[in-house]
Amino acid sequence: MDSIVTETRAALHPLDPLSGAELARAAELIVKHFDWGADLRVETVDLDEPAKDLVRDYVDGASFPRIARFNIYRRGVMGVIIGRVDLGSGELVSQVFREDARAMVAIEEVFEIEKTVKADPRFQDALRKRGLIDDLEFMAVDPWTVGDFGHAIEQGRRVLNCFIWMRTFPLDNYYAHPVEGLHALIDVSTLEVLEVVDHFAESGDYIPVPRTPRNYDAALLTEFRPPSSALDVVQPDGAGFKVEGHKVTWENWDFRVGFNGREGLVLYRIGYTHGGERRPIVYRASIAEMVVPYGTPERSHYRKNVFDSGELGFGRMANSLTLGCDCLGTIHYFDAVVPTVYGTPRTITNAICLHEEDAGLAWKHFDVRTERTDVRRARKLVISSISTIGNYEYASYWYLHQDGRIEYEMKATGIINTAACHPGQPGKFGTEVAPGIVGHIHQHIFCARLDMEVDGPNNTVTECDTRALPLGPENPYGNAFLMEEKPLISELAAQRDVDFAKSRYWRITNPEVKNWVGKPTAFKLEPMSAVQAYTHPDSPSGRRGRFIQHQVWVTAYNPEERYPAGEFVNQSSTKEGGSEGLPQWTKADRPTDNTDIVLWHSFGLHHITRPEDHPVQPCVVCGFKLMPSGFFDQNPVIDLPPAVNKKSCCA
Repeated sequence: MDSIVTETRAALHPLDPLSGAELARAAELIVKHFDWGADLRVETVDLDEPAKDLVRDYVDGASFPRIARFNIYRRGVMGVIIGRVDLGSGELVSQVFREDARAMVAIEEVFEIEKTVKADPRFQDALRKRGLIDDLEFMAVDPWTVGDFGHAIEQGRRVLNCFIWMRTFPLDNYYAHPVEGLHALIDVSTLEVLEVVDHFAESGDYIPVPRTPRNYDAALLTEFRPPSSALDVVQPDGAGFKVEGHKVTWENWDFRVGFNGREGLVLYRIGYTHGGERRPIVYRASIAEMVVPYGTPERSHYRKNVFDSGELGFGRMANSLTLGCDCLGTIHYFDAVVPTVYGTPRTITNAICLHEEDAGLAWKHFDVRTERTDVRRARKLVISSISTIGNYEYASYWYLHQDGRIEYEMKATGIINTAACHPGQPGKFGTEVAPGIVGHIHQHIFCARLDMEVDGPNNTVTECDTRALPLGPENPYGNAFLMEEKPLISELAAQRDVDFAKSRYWRITNPEVKNWVGKPTAFKLEPMSAVQAYTHPDSPSGRRGRFIQHQVWVTAYNPEERYPAGEFVNQSSTKEGGSEGLPQWTKADRPTDNTDIVLWHSFGLHHITRPEDHPVQPCVVCGFKLMPSGFFDQNPVIDLPPAVNKKSCCA
């Protein structure tokens, strides 16, 4: 559950997230410096992360600065101020006004939208023409961000376009009852309904609202399969990890847990100790953005190109996780603190879950001559957080494996966005998932920001392609194929795509550190869920999210380059040259060879909906792996102790 915080624990490390007391202090200073009274609105207040050298050289117990970075805006006034405030001295460190920017949408801002739209005479008249006015009480008004399609009525405003569903009783799943073609455009700042549009008003050929209940709530379902036998995760000796503040140590791994209102879960300073030496791998890892492009041009659905992270915030929308449901086993939870739109610190209890899971075989071999078998089982550490963004749940999992692998997995669940159709006529841009209900084709494309430091701060990304040799003297039997490796030495050269014909992957190498066969130590990025973008890069939606046009980008490190589509994506400009983020930054074509680099990886789900996705979607999974590739001199888990699980038995 969420609560207003009063805790005052001091930060123990320069990378600790801002505490509730620090957020309250930041809000106090912001109010002091900006005399806007009740019109002051807070988009984000997060830790202004210290310089890497300060963090790397930090000694426990030493003092360190605490700087809060904030984005604020004034109600009814376009533009956002990006600023920094020193929580110790109380001084305003910097401020920059972005007059073209529109802040993210705060959940507090949309609470009144449904009531406002329902009270609008134009909306009521539209329902009356459809014969739905008696259902006004149960109308569900869902506001969506709109992008920028150049509509004059939206210029100089922060607006949302509302799609309409309805319930047939209070607990009903309203996504089973879309009111197709009816929309309301609303100004978020003034709560003015700018227009009500009914795409079928002129023809009068309304698509009927599907009325059949399609529910998932346990209080409404009447039949359940017999329960399975109990499957408990029991650790009689307690957890295998150690938590000190926000630092976690497990097996050979150590890292720090962070959190902010936009990205949500962040991992810092991921390192692996081997042979008594701690070796850094990743300085900072996060999912920095995600966009959901829908594939239909029909009615107002063409506007669905939502940046669920940059427009709403994974962190601000994080769930409070429930013991015994969201995570199983011996659990450690981290709370998270985010500001409300008014600056008040709000605690999300149990926002991050830390636990261990069995991971199957680590390795095994049976020697046919000696008839001896050696086998070791593996376990993994799981760090997870789940956010609800409208109709979808995004469950984010980082896995650390004993053998040095880092794996990321996104599980998407919740409810597909639905529209109505004439039964049996879903059109060519979607699937009829139930009679009269269509789910449109769409994608979920995420972008991981991986600030690498494999064996040190200076790295090079190399592209690895497998090539079959042509028949000839070098390949007389037609079986020869080899791997070729090419360094990506500048930003423009490092805009790369997956190529399945070449089994392409990428290695992050340290040219200055060699393994025992004389090669640079490295980790490899194994793309598990590459997605082909179908949104045209020069379309209004495409220009806002051009990061999806490539699966890999490499940039020279710059602490201000935080999000692949730019700092502000809500109604971001689609004019030529207006795109921010990776395409803009990489025009400088900075060197990326043997230097401090950031690796950006776009991946996701290509979602052609199916009946099985309705009324609630089973988890679908995407992700990637970072795997040691010459980082170790041999199998790093050869030293796992042999063991037999004595709790296992024959059924």
